[in-house]
Amino acid sequence: MQLAPLYPILYRILKPTFPTCLWNGDEASPTIALTFDDGPHPEYTPQLLKVLDEYQIEASFFLLGVCVDRNPSLAKEIHQRGHWIGLHGYHHRSFPLLTPDELKQSLQKTQTAIANACQIDRDRVCDVRPPNGLFTPKVLQLLHQNNYRPVMWSVVPEDWVRPGIAVASNRVMANVRNGSIIVLHDGYCGGQDVSAIAANLIPRLLQKGYRFVTIDELWRQKHP
Repeated sequence: MQLAPLYPILYRILKPTFPTCLWNGDEASPTIALTFDDGPHPEYTPQLLKVLDEYQIEASFFLLGVCVDRNPSLAKEIHQRGHWIGLHGYHHRSFPLLTPDELKQSLQKTQTAIANACQIDRDRVCDVRPPNGLFTPKVLQLLHQNNYRPVMWSVVPEDWVRPGIAVASNRVMANVRNGSIIVLHDGYCGGQDVSAIAANLIPRLLQKGYRFVTIDELWRQKHP
């Protein structure tokens, strides 16, 4: 069963319930963030980067630490091409299933992997998107206590179940608004289609007048 129709409803419920998360940017500005989870993948991520280069789009990547350790040069390439990098945990494990110490270690290990691969300061890698979008108030408290910024989403086309390039793209177009945070996947689940979806979506979104920005810029819109 595909859950895509439920995500707009969940967004409307969860956004006001957890206002310290970043759910979207400025609703008065035609800026949107294109974000990618679960990478870097040795095949799918390079294909995606070529599409982003073609349209000169800045995106945001929430990387898995284990994938960074397997592909450090690819993580570095993402950074060198001007994309924003965040954390998705070391392994793709839902945060509420981890003990506080396990979660802290997962995030710190991922920070270290990204910092070493990209040759940047660890503190610059502070945005966190929980795997599967699952968190609890206790998880959020731990993130804030350790100076992480929790990032969620507003447009989820459920590309990881591979509904088809046209279907995933049309789901985005039906739900995108000013300030939207769109989540796609360039990992083992869904990454097979990610470059084709991006190539389909980006020109359509540009034609609608949207401007692509990073997650960091959306935070700055929220806290000018």
